[in-house]
Amino acid sequence: MTDNFIDRLCEAVRKGSVLTGKDIDSRYYHDLAGRPVAQPRAVVRPRTTEDVSALLRCCHREKVPVTTQGGMTGLVRGALPNPDEIVLSMELMNAVEEVDTSSGAAVAQAGTPLQKIQERVEQEGYMFPLDLGARGSCTIGGNISTNAGGNRVVRYGMTRDLILGLEVVTADGMVLQGLRKYIKNNTGIDLKQLFIGSEGILGVVTRAALRILPAPKERQVALCALPSFALVISILGMARKLLGAELTAFEVMWNEYYRLVLERVNGVVRPLSVDYPFYVLIEASGDDADRIHADLDKLLDTAMRANMILDATLSTSNASAEAIWRIRDCSLELARTFPYAARIALDVSIAIDRMDQYVKTIVARTKEIDPGAFTIVFGHAGDGNLHIELHHEHTPDRRHELERLAYQITGEFGGSISAEHGIGIVKRPYLKISRTSEEIEAMRTLKRALDPNNILNPGRIFTM
Repeated sequence: MTDNFIDRLCEAVRKGSVLTGKDIDSRYYHDLAGRPVAQPRAVVRPRTTEDVSALLRCCHREKVPVTTQGGMTGLVRGALPNPDEIVLSMELMNAVEEVDTSSGAAVAQAGTPLQKIQERVEQEGYMFPLDLGARGSCTIGGNISTNAGGNRVVRYGMTRDLILGLEVVTADGMVLQGLRKYIKNNTGIDLKQLFIGSEGILGVVTRAALRILPAPKERQVALCALPSFALVISILGMARKLLGAELTAFEVMWNEYYRLVLERVNGVVRPLSVDYPFYVLIEASGDDADRIHADLDKLLDTAMRANMILDATLSTSNASAEAIWRIRDCSLELARTFPYAARIALDVSIAIDRMDQYVKTIVARTKEIDPGAFTIVFGHAGDGNLHIELHHEHTPDRRHELERLAYQITGEFGGSISAEHGIGIVKRPYLKISRTSEEIEAMRTLKRALDPNNILNPGRIFTM
């Protein structure tokens, strides 16, 4: 980076878009846990796609690395700037530009918070199905970059399944105009798929055309207590058969998660006792309220009669449904009640029939290193995704050893080291557990082709 690069950058983009020195707020170089990195040389906040293009042309020409930021809710340090990187913050590109119910599409800029999109389409009687606990602060661009999953994957799929088209700026500033509002488009390679889940290393998403659907008129949520994980699997099978397309979400919480949330997080209701081994949250939705209620009642009644469920509660209003979901959604709040330095967060995919043994193996083998270690487990059981918080307060100096062990066990069980959070920098050393060397080299080939100067989020996912 030459001495007068920042001056030329200020000339290339819209006036007032570039922040330097004391004008750079700490939020641009802190993560969710509050851990800082060095302050970046500059923060650029574009308002238009043309601004993004001008920035990248300038950085490409002088080989200056850029890290793109959305809501800064990532958990793998992928958006924190490395030394000498320019931060490209999408926070001012935050408009929902269009809601087209005839096409079942909404068009939003990449910096738009997920909740803002949800609330805007709700005004038209529609829904954008992607949903996760960070909905109020995460952005659609960040969701696209990590192919976010969340709470409704069992019915609506991942972010990838909800994208109709993308506008993307490549590393040299070229704009790919792929913002199309229809599903069928068999005109060669589907370029948008290259950028979904690629964590910003191939291009910068500036706008997205999103699939929206008519909002269901009725939603019912049940919370069930179960004695074993084998019965969690059985209840999932029953829910799929009895609820069919009505099944919106199927979440599981091990006892430690449920109990500690109620003990340590303020403002959470206690719908069931904290003494049960497993808790399952089931959501059903649709347009026929009577049928939804009857189908969920039948599921619970059948399971209770078969002694599969120890206790259960059913929502009676939107407020009670939200109260049940609040328990599942406050995982980050719970995590913040423990010391960060002795906490390892895992986001893995495991075959559902191997989840129980996987968790037991993690628990047993980590206790061999630290007998005082304990785990908090919860996740989207309906789509095979578990979140595990491994706490080792007595051995903070053995963090890397425990982390390696956890990912090694994930590989032994044939799992993915990242179900929905991405790789970033944190998981980069373990990528080879889930991807072959040939696959990683193929990714590098794409990176070289689209970003020959390696300026876009360099060092994320893999090194060149």
